Amino acid sequence: MTLSEILNISLMQGFAGLSLFSVLLLMGLGLAIIFGQMGVINMAHGEFMTIGAYTIWLFSHLAESYAPKLMAAYFPVAIVAAFGFAFAAGWAVEWLFIRHLYRRPLDTLLATWGLSLGMQQIFRSTFGAKEVSPTLPDWLMGSWAPSAGLDIPINGLFVMALTAVVTGGVLLALYRSRWGLRVRATVANRMMANATGINTRQTDRLTFAIGCGIAGVAGAAFTTIGSTGPTSGSLYIVDAFLVVTFGGAASLLGTVVSAFGIAQTQSITEFFITGSMAKVLTLSLIVLILMVRPQGLFAAKVRR
Repeated sequence: MTLSEILNISLMQGFAGLSLFSVLLLMGLGLAIIFGQMGVINMAHGEFMTIGAYTIWLFSHLAESYAPKLMAAYFPVAIVAAFGFAFAAGWAVEWLFIRHLYRRPLDTLLATWGLSLGMQQIFRSTFGAKEVSPTLPDWLMGSWAPSAGLDIPINGLFVMALTAVVTGGVLLALYRSRWGLRVRATVANRMMANATGINTRQTDRLTFAIGCGIAGVAGAAFTTIGSTGPTSGSLYIVDAFLVVTFGGAASLLGTVVSAFGIAQTQSITEFFITGSMAKVLTLSLIVLILMVRPQGLFAAKVRR
């Protein structure tokens, strides 16, 4: 194997890590917003990702069966719908029982774990136990070859662009909108925010729903690189929690850095060892770093 071939393989492996980074970042963003502000350990976060993934498949099936001429245009619309459906589901879940469990993190963990099992059963009853894959539009197929022997999938480039847009939108909303101002005030000092007239309960509900909506977008991105089943979201929930914990709760910058580090470490080590051993090695490195710095890479100082 020549040096050029080794370099091309390394670059493609690194790009595969960027695709994983995109999904982990979208999952981690929603989780960081929910856990960072509200202290809610949402074990059902992966199922909101699955809602987004099934939304893409449903739109693909409808377009393919009833409106083939719309196959080229359905995907962006389906992404918006994935956010909307996951947002609505998150709003309903927060209103039904999450709001009764604030300041009780262990109870939220158990309740949302039970919710995740219930949602998985709903997915099985509605869509079946088999995994499904949407028919992607033609403009998402194929690859880009910047040089001989180096092929970069176009769907991977799209996922990274989508992740950049969503991440930029979240940062813009947090620091340039009324919702973001209320969120930052609530995180800094909930009692003082209440005293100044901010409806922190409404802010919590909207924040939870937005976090779930972002998970729905993660599900939409996931459909470009994998098939969807009732338990697809649960495969990513542990990695998403690792991203948030390693980066530092309530730190979006930490979430970005953590997602990139975990994805690249796992992807590059998979080139030399098996996938299972790569996960074990990545987890071991995270545990060692957290033993030295238990607050995460970027700790946020908050008062409650």
